[in-house]
Amino acid sequence: MRIFPLALAAAGSIVPLAGPVAGSEPAVRALVLGIAQDGGVPHIGCQQELCASARRDPARRQRVASLGIVDERAGARFLIDATPDFASQLESLNQGRTPADRLKPVDGILLTHAHIGHYTGLMYLGREALGAQGVPVFTTPRMARFLRENGPWSQLVSLGNITLREIEPGREFALTADLKVTALRVPHRDEFSDTVGYVVRGPSASLLYLPDIDKWEKWERPIADLVAQVDAAFLDATFFSLEELPGRSQGEVPHPLVGETMRLLARLAPRVRFLHFNHTNRLLFDTAAQREVENHGFRLARDGDVMPLVPWP
Repeated sequence: MRIFPLALAAAGSIVPLAGPVAGSEPAVRALVLGIAQDGGVPHIGCQQELCASARRDPARRQRVASLGIVDERAGARFLIDATPDFASQLESLNQGRTPADRLKPVDGILLTHAHIGHYTGLMYLGREALGAQGVPVFTTPRMARFLRENGPWSQLVSLGNITLREIEPGREFALTADLKVTALRVPHRDEFSDTVGYVVRGPSASLLYLPDIDKWEKWERPIADLVAQVDAAFLDATFFSLEELPGRSQGEVPHPLVGETMRLLARLAPRVRFLHFNHTNRLLFDTAAQREVENHGFRLARDGDVMPLVPWP
C-alpha cells in the first residue's frame, strides 16, 4: 500500500506528492481497489506471459479498476463501480471493519456506465449470493432505467437488494458531510447507458476518477482545465499503443493512448495517475515503459494506493 501525503503549494493549492509514508490512514481518503481494464489479469483467452504467470501465481493478478472512498468520521464507505472483482474489493474496502449490517456491506455504489467491468458486480448483491438489503446505487437516469428494465438487474431492484439513487450530471451532491461528488458526462460507446466520470471533494483535497472515454478531443470539456482543478486525476490508460489489438480495429473500442494523454497534460503530470490498463498494455509488465512514463512526472496507480482527502495528521 502506498499513501500519498498532501502538501500546500505556494499558490495555496494542494498538490499530491509521491512516495509512501508511515502512520495511520487518514480519516477521509480514497483507496485504489483495482487497476485493470474490464477483463482483469489474467484475461480470458490471453496466452501472453503476463496472464500465464498470473494464472500460476495469484499474487500477480490484477483486479478490475475501482476506487473506494472512505469517511471514518461518518462511519461510511463507498465504491466507484461494481466490477467482476466486487467481492474481494468489498473485503479490501472493509478491512478491519465489520459493517453494522451484514446485508448492507457498503454505504453506496457510484456507477460510471454499463460496460461489464463497471456494473456487473451488482449481481453479488442478489439472492444467489449476499441477498443484500437496500444498498444505495447512484446512477444517471438512463443507467437507472437500464437496471430497472433489464433482467437480471431488474430483480435486484424489485427485491430491494439495491435502491437506485438518480443523480444529475453536473450537479454536486453529498455522500457525507465531508464528501461531495459531481458526475461528469463523457463520450464513450453508450450502447446501454450514458457514461460519467466523478469529481470527489473531501475537506481539503479533490480527485477526478475517469476510467473510460473515447477520445479527449471528443469531449466538450478540455481535460487539462479539469485536471488543473483537482489534486489528483485517475485517468483512462487502457492502451499504450495502436498495436495492442491485432486483427481488430481500435475504432470498436476507442480510448486515448497513454502518449496522447501525456502530451495533453505534460504541465500537470504530477497530478495524473494512470489506470484501467488493458492486459496488452506494456505498462503492466514492461519496466522500461513504466520508467519512461514516470520519468515524465506521471504516475501509475497501483492496487492499494491511498490518497488522503483531509490534511495529514
